[in-house]
Amino acid sequence: MPTLNSLPFYSKFSSNLISIVLIGLLIYLGQDILMPLCFAIVLAFLLLPVSNLFTRLGVPEVISMLLAILLGLLVIVAVGYFLSSQIAGFVDDIPKIKKNLSHHLQTVQGWIRDNFKFSKKEQQQAVQEATKNMQDSGPGMLGTTFLSAASVLVYIVLLPIYAFLIMYYRSLIRKFFINLFADSHKAKVEEVLHESRTIIQSYMVGLLIEMAIVAGLNAGGFLLIGIEYPIFLAVMAAILNMIPYVGMLIATVICMIVTLTTAQNLSDIFGVAIVLVIVQFIDNNFLMPYVVSSKVKINALVSIVGVLIGGALAGVSGMFLSIPGIAIMKAVFDRVDDLKPWGMVLGDDRSDSRATLRVRKKVKKP
Repeated sequence: MPTLNSLPFYSKFSSNLISIVLIGLLIYLGQDILMPLCFAIVLAFLLLPVSNLFTRLGVPEVISMLLAILLGLLVIVAVGYFLSSQIAGFVDDIPKIKKNLSHHLQTVQGWIRDNFKFSKKEQQQAVQEATKNMQDSGPGMLGTTFLSAASVLVYIVLLPIYAFLIMYYRSLIRKFFINLFADSHKAKVEEVLHESRTIIQSYMVGLLIEMAIVAGLNAGGFLLIGIEYPIFLAVMAAILNMIPYVGMLIATVICMIVTLTTAQNLSDIFGVAIVLVIVQFIDNNFLMPYVVSSKVKINALVSIVGVLIGGALAGVSGMFLSIPGIAIMKAVFDRVDDLKPWGMVLGDDRSDSRATLRVRKKVKKP
């Protein structure tokens, strides 16, 4: 009977590809179950040092876990309360917002009329047709909104329960993974489990530090140009920035739209865009490499593609979890001989690949 090592290259390559496709299919079909569980794993690893601290202080282990989860929930509730209060203030200013939008609309309509010879009456007809199409799809949008709200409620209920149970049964889960493989591979399995825990903890702590710095820089810039809701927009942009590469683009669009509805001058919109571009430059060149990326050795190309694939498979949750997921995959690939090339292409160490290429060139010389 042939062993895995005796199989030809194309057979092993095909098996690897099929395994990756099956994992992606599993994530796509089971995202409603897997995503809350994955977020709970991240939350459990993030709160585990806090729980261990309470345990060292003499608090019983179960109570330490509950206190750590309670502390994490208080932080999340505080952030949610701040954002909701800012949104409530935004809603109170709706009459002022309508007035600003009307002013901006007249300015834009005049510009379109002067440059494209498209009268205001024709523009209004086009807007009415678009509005009618949106109303026709209203029930579908209402159903989507209801499902989104229900999924958020499920996350809120299940996350603390999952996180507590993962922390409580972590030793049992660790033994399961170790005993799942042959004795000859147990050392590598322990290394992967330890590295996975370190990756998640380091990545999340670095991400939270980056979010705080980005929020501070955004707030300083927004206060400097004098727009309304500077703290709210700064915090929202920092939270969206936690989605690698794509999040800041979404935050820029949202901040510009909110500023458009609250500002009298269109120059404020360009000021917001300039602030976010400058902060993004600082984040990409200084914060991300030294605060976050130093914890996760994944190259930029794989990160961008991974974020897009994660979004296609599991929406925003998949985009957020894509980077630590790829980092854990790399930790596994680096310890399996047949998968080491896959781990190399995921990594960011160009020196190793260049050294390998030089060695191969020397071998080919007569």
